[in-house]
Amino acid sequence: MKIFCIIPAYNEEKNIIEVLEKLQKLTFSNQEPVLEKIIVVDDGSQDRTSQLASEIAKKNSQIISLRHLINRGQGAALQTGNQYAIQEKADLVVHFDADNQFIAQEIKDIIKPIIEHEADIVFGSRFLEKKSDIPFVKKNIIMPLARIVNKVFLKINLTDPQSGFRAMNKKALKKIKITNDGMAHCSEILFKSFQNNLEIKEIPITVIYHDYGQKLNGGIKIIKDLLISKILK
Repeated sequence: MKIFCIIPAYNEEKNIIEVLEKLQKLTFSNQEPVLEKIIVVDDGSQDRTSQLASEIAKKNSQIISLRHLINRGQGAALQTGNQYAIQEKADLVVHFDADNQFIAQEIKDIIKPIIEHEADIVFGSRFLEKKSDIPFVKKNIIMPLARIVNKVFLKINLTDPQSGFRAMNKKALKKIKITNDGMAHCSEILFKSFQNNLEIKEIPITVIYHDYGQKLNGGIKIIKDLLISKILK
């Protein structure tokens, strides 16, 4: 099975090397690499993110470095990675952040239901069995608001409305085209998963917050984007 990992990256020069090293070391019990390709999509970074990813890619064929000339948003970066994966006939795609907040080893948990044909798409959740030290405003204001919007407007009732850690099989990859360039792409992917009657599963994940992350005004922008998005028309 050809498993690709897509990493949208914006100004992550401090983290990108460590993230790529951890992903390259990820192996199955027979010591075979879990990931056939690791695709970094630099989204118009103003630092050395793209340069560092390109230098690693030159030394390791497992790494692919792509770049947007301008900053378009995380949703656009993911769609660029998805299109590349489709072009290269990937069987399974993992979305993984570049900020070193996710645990590389948990990719095995995320992809397992797909490999075992129990799901078409799997979403990581910070609100299930494992504990993540989620910032107060994000946990108690942004996430509850996002859950309400998802439930009322999209008829979606999952525990984590804005997780960037997910996996999808070839069927889901072809069904879900991300049109929201910004952070509201998370809810768009959820919506289109239900809309296309895909088999969906949530898996508990750990998130390590190195800084605050999404602020309240950013959360409000996500909700605003959702309300005016094409997925609500």
